[in-house]
Amino acid sequence: MISKIAWKNTWFKPLNTFLSIILLTASVSIISILILLQKQFEEKFSSSMDNIDLVLGAKGSPLQLILSSVYQMDAPPGNISYTEAEAWMNKPMVESAVPLAYGDNYLGYKIVGTNENYTKHFDLKIQQGKLFSKDFEVVVGSNIAANIDLKIGDTFFGTHGDAEEGEVHDHHAYKVVGILAPSGKVADNLILSNISSVWHMHDHEHEHEGHSEAAHDHSDHQHAEGEEHHHEEVNPHEGKEITAVLLKLRNNMAKMTWPRIIPQNTEMQAASPALEVNRLFALFGVGISALTYLAYGIMFISGISIFVALYNTLKERKYEFALLRITGATKMQLLWLVLLESIFLCTIGFILGIVFGRIGLYFLSVSSQEEFKMAFDPFEFLWKEEGMLFLATLSVGIIAAIIPAIKAYSLNISKTLANA
Repeated sequence: MISKIAWKNTWFKPLNTFLSIILLTASVSIISILILLQKQFEEKFSSSMDNIDLVLGAKGSPLQLILSSVYQMDAPPGNISYTEAEAWMNKPMVESAVPLAYGDNYLGYKIVGTNENYTKHFDLKIQQGKLFSKDFEVVVGSNIAANIDLKIGDTFFGTHGDAEEGEVHDHHAYKVVGILAPSGKVADNLILSNISSVWHMHDHEHEHEGHSEAAHDHSDHQHAEGEEHHHEEVNPHEGKEITAVLLKLRNNMAKMTWPRIIPQNTEMQAASPALEVNRLFALFGVGISALTYLAYGIMFISGISIFVALYNTLKERKYEFALLRITGATKMQLLWLVLLESIFLCTIGFILGIVFGRIGLYFLSVSSQEEFKMAFDPFEFLWKEEGMLFLATLSVGIIAAIIPAIKAYSLNISKTLANA
């Protein structure tokens, strides 16, 4: 009985009701998006840097190096000599090393030259086909296979650089030989090949120039008949470049000293993903906190709106309350009646806020997927955090209704009816 009356009274003044619900929906939507975004963002970043102690790369911004090599979210600061990096990769204190070479993309998805250590390091499984073993064979991430319908045996041409509109390398076609199982990691949005594929793809650009230079060198360096030839052993990687190397080290001393030693003695830097990501989270956290405070401010304003709406309607409804008392309603039932109206408003606002929050996160995920190849799950529920948000929403409504509820509780029936 009391619940039915409270529900009808909630819509006694629909404009006031809609205003309160809109404010609550907006605040809950923002907070729910931020809760999910922060959790999933940190999970994705943390899982992608598992077992990576240091990243070798060109000198420049350490954060740029981490974002480009670990998360594939930025352009790398430059290239490094493979032979110089190889000297550090072969150090006894290195447990595993994963070289990376960039340069091309296909429909915006980065083509990464690496070796079998990449799949081992990130515990990636082949869902279909096999791992690349020859030049221009590729394994594609699960999201790529689903989004652009790539299948085993398909071929495609890479585009130079990170932009889809770049120059197409139509002299060599990549062939899909494997598709990765979904992992929730960066590899879901990568195309993996061996490093020599990247080298050969870009060496082709200088073939004509190389041929003319070779002919010139041949004419200038004719050996006299009977001249003794001396052959020196040449490193096959001499003069080759890669983008970065992901390192897992055996001891903590190397983790601490290499970021200082390597820049001093080489043309490279060694950046720590843990350190740089913590700095990024600190910056990210400032923005999250500011938006959270804004959302709670909107919720506070919605509480004021509920209070004003309930307080202003008390004068108009005091005769209704007096009649309820005459028909048998107790003071506590009148108090509960006013509180229920506020609780109904808060519950509606919370439910709509959660729904619109999911819709907002979905569109944010679509945009992030297109721009950074990072998707978020709008259907994940964080029962603890969102349960606390529901309690906070109800608390705002109850606090806003306390004074009007007390006035309804202390209503003087005889005086009210005498003045009717």
